[in-house]
Amino acid sequence: MSDLSPIAAASLLMATVALPEMAASAEAQQFIPDIIISSTIPANGDLNPYGVAFVPRGFPSGGPLMPGDILVSNFNSSSTVQGTGTTIVTVMPEVVTPSMQASIFFTSTPIGLTTALGVLQRGFVVVGNLPNPLSAGSLQFIDRTGTLVPTTTSSLIDGPWDLTIDDDQDHPTVYVSNVHVGTGNMLQGTVVRLSLTLSSNSVTLANATVIASGYTTQTDPTAFVLAPTGLAHDRETDILYVASTADNAIYKVFNASTRSSPPTPTTGVMIAQGGQLRGPLALAFAPNGDLITSNGDAANADANHPSEIVELTKTGQFVGQFNISSAQGGAFGLATTLVGMNTARLAAVNDNTNEILVIDQSVQNAQ
Repeated sequence: MSDLSPIAAASLLMATVALPEMAASAEAQQFIPDIIISSTIPANGDLNPYGVAFVPRGFPSGGPLMPGDILVSNFNSSSTVQGTGTTIVTVMPEVVTPSMQASIFFTSTPIGLTTALGVLQRGFVVVGNLPNPLSAGSLQFIDRTGTLVPTTTSSLIDGPWDLTIDDDQDHPTVYVSNVHVGTGNMLQGTVVRLSLTLSSNSVTLANATVIASGYTTQTDPTAFVLAPTGLAHDRETDILYVASTADNAIYKVFNASTRSSPPTPTTGVMIAQGGQLRGPLALAFAPNGDLITSNGDAANADANHPSEIVELTKTGQFVGQFNISSAQGGAFGLATTLVGMNTARLAAVNDNTNEILVIDQSVQNAQ
């Protein structure tokens, strides 16, 4: 108070006295946002969280997963070597999980679990891997109890890096972005559409089709590989949006559910490049229909804009951004969901701290 003038000090004192009276007469409204930060590190020490997926409503009981739970796939083992992690962990969105206490839902034999993580309403979890040393990866299906389900997949699935799901119960469609490790480790960035048939205890691949290709794909000393990553499918327009990290761009592919080959150009039509994009990775829709992507800082890096989550319209217009770490390279997997009618939930991992940030926000006119 000694640095204030007598008039300013008196005004501040009057405001302080009046504040309780104002608060008592006004309806209480929370100022502090609903945010939970939890560790993604399980007891075996796996690090580098990549994929994020919500367990959807209607997911069957009989296992450890509950609707609303968050699954996270780990890319690194405790050795910190990239492409050696083996665990999918479970986080409850309203409970803080301390370090080394993330609950393990599944431990994989193939190593290097990627952002290709999703949950099918029929009661299955799907996850991809890309191992180190670099070689062909795979796609695995796990039932609700955490047991691997033997599934024959396609040779077109090779190094699945991310995915998105159109869930139609017994006949879902899964779109998968691939590193595709070819002969001599010649990498090819592709997007493959998988048509599946499910029963209560089986997953059958009915068809696999390459619907986009030609994305810049290369190894990277920091990020292991740069490739097409995040996917988001708009079922109303049948447009698949693709975040391509090394191209520092987001594309749209028309007629995604029906096309039998890549479009012209094979990547689809670019809607955004550069600007606020800094190596876009995961991709999801916000409740208002906008696109949300995570910047991995592998392209167009800026120390003043590290580890950002960026919002864009479907035409590529920049809307907003916020950072989840003060250091670069922290943003990777993310997912969104609605909780009730008017609350949206965003979950995004921070690779730098091996944590997941869960934010609840009131929304209106959610799609």
